[in-house]
Amino acid sequence: MRFMMLMIPKGYETAAPGTVPDAKAVEAMMKFNESLQQAGVLLALDGLHPPSMGARVSFPGGKPKVVDGPFAEAKEVLGGYWMIQVKSKEEAIAWASRCPGGENEIIEIRQVQEMADFPEDVQKAAAGFEDMQAGNKR
Repeated sequence: MRFMMLMIPKGYETAAPGTVPDAKAVEAMMKFNESLQQAGVLLALDGLHPPSMGARVSFPGGKPKVVDGPFAEAKEVLGGYWMIQVKSKEEAIAWASRCPGGENEIIEIRQVQEMADFPEDVQKAAAGFEDMQAGNKR
């Protein structure tokens, strides 16, 4: 089972462009990341620039509308993610619980939808999706 662990740092929604964590926080996080890697469960991970450097595309009336960050209405934003492969939701929770997060950080855990999770008609409509995934791996 694949799970995405999403880091949601409170206050990051208003962070200025170029905001980065301090070196001690990165050092502690790297130890956690290394433990995921050594256990063989880590598939991918990345940190994200603050929303002030991003954009959102919405589709009112079916037409794209672009709004550059920061986003006034944002209450929670992503600061980064880990993609892990474990045997259960409980194991994913156990890994997230080991993260050296601070008081202002939350990790949301979401299971990745696998093609087998969908009914046959949806699998048929998504024909080629798994090939796209495989072609995107480096």
